[in-house]
Amino acid sequence: MKEFNFIDLFSGAGGLSEGFIKAGFKPLAHVEIDKKACETLETRLVYHKLDSENRLQNYYDYISGKISRVDFLTDFSRPEISNSVINFQIGGKNNKIIFERIDKLAKGRKIDLIIGGPPCQAYSLVGRSRDKNGMKNDPRNFLYKEYAKFLKKYEPKVFVFENVMGLITAEKGSYFKNMQAYFKRIGYELNYTIQKSEHFGVLQKRRRIILIGWKKGSDFKYPVFNKVKQQFKTSQIFSDLKKLKPGEQNNVTKYTNQTTTYLEKFELRNGVDFVTQHIARPHNERDLSIYKIAINKWLTKTERLKYPDLPNKLKTHKNENSFVDRFKVVDINGLSHTMVAHIAKDGHHYIYPDTKQVRSISVREAARIQSFPDDYFFEGGRTAAFRQIGNAVPPLMAKEIATQIKKQLI
Repeated sequence: MKEFNFIDLFSGAGGLSEGFIKAGFKPLAHVEIDKKACETLETRLVYHKLDSENRLQNYYDYISGKISRVDFLTDFSRPEISNSVINFQIGGKNNKIIFERIDKLAKGRKIDLIIGGPPCQAYSLVGRSRDKNGMKNDPRNFLYKEYAKFLKKYEPKVFVFENVMGLITAEKGSYFKNMQAYFKRIGYELNYTIQKSEHFGVLQKRRRIILIGWKKGSDFKYPVFNKVKQQFKTSQIFSDLKKLKPGEQNNVTKYTNQTTTYLEKFELRNGVDFVTQHIARPHNERDLSIYKIAINKWLTKTERLKYPDLPNKLKTHKNENSFVDRFKVVDINGLSHTMVAHIAKDGHHYIYPDTKQVRSISVREAARIQSFPDDYFFEGGRTAAFRQIGNAVPPLMAKEIATQIKKQLI
């Protein structure tokens, strides 16, 4: 059976790529500006290599801290892996360097797919609301043209462009219309849908635009995705993890309960008897006091805490009209609200739903909400890990997209 390859642009920590790999695609190159995310990508690519060689114990030794990263990469990485993770900003003179790197990796082979989504801050509603110019002058508005340069050079059969809902309304919709027209001018038919991550088994309310393009003249059609009938709750991704105190660092810990139906069905637990990066950030006394109020209000009344409702002694500013819902508890009896990269700054928007564990969620809990499997290791420490997770495409969502695309390519 033919093996299809792909290039992942604006790769982040590799959530989109992970889904395509799980669906049987082979990554040729990842291009990402963030150094720590690139380290995460390389670690994961070595994982897949060792998995194909039935040598995963070497990987487990690394993520459990038994061997150093230097020794791990020295012994188990390969030049084709390290060279395939390209740590450059896309655009300008960098593109020539990136193209040269990809050409060496391709060795004359055709590129089957290009996937990826440029940074979303310029399109997001939150980003526009915080910028005095509504992000009109942000160069990231036009990164789709950089994406298109890769389409023009490599002419893949199909491309996948993922982004936030705000793309549709940015500058009254003109960015999105211009983007579609631009892709069509360079030889692609395309269509898009708005997808809900929970339809793919992700325990999170996340809406994303999935734009897919294909070469004009081909018989490709926009895929129909199989929907998972949602019957799971976030409690099923928290119940087997050790209870944490604020600031507790469990880089490696044992599971404390049996697995759940959800973790088994979607393969988030991978068969080993330990989990990594179950790490909680520290909090000051004021934040913990607010968290207690927010948790009680949510668990007893299913109501969100608003800033004006706080006791005066816990308020730090007089503005009671902006960002009043910054303290939000994760819904243990339903789906989590959308995971975003701001979780790297503070945990106020992702409070753990238990009065006996007053804290924000851990790195591993955030990863599970995004549907990353437990053996997915994020490099760079707690803050870098949170940022990578918040920016990612949920792998379960990516896998179904990849699966349906592959059916038409075979």
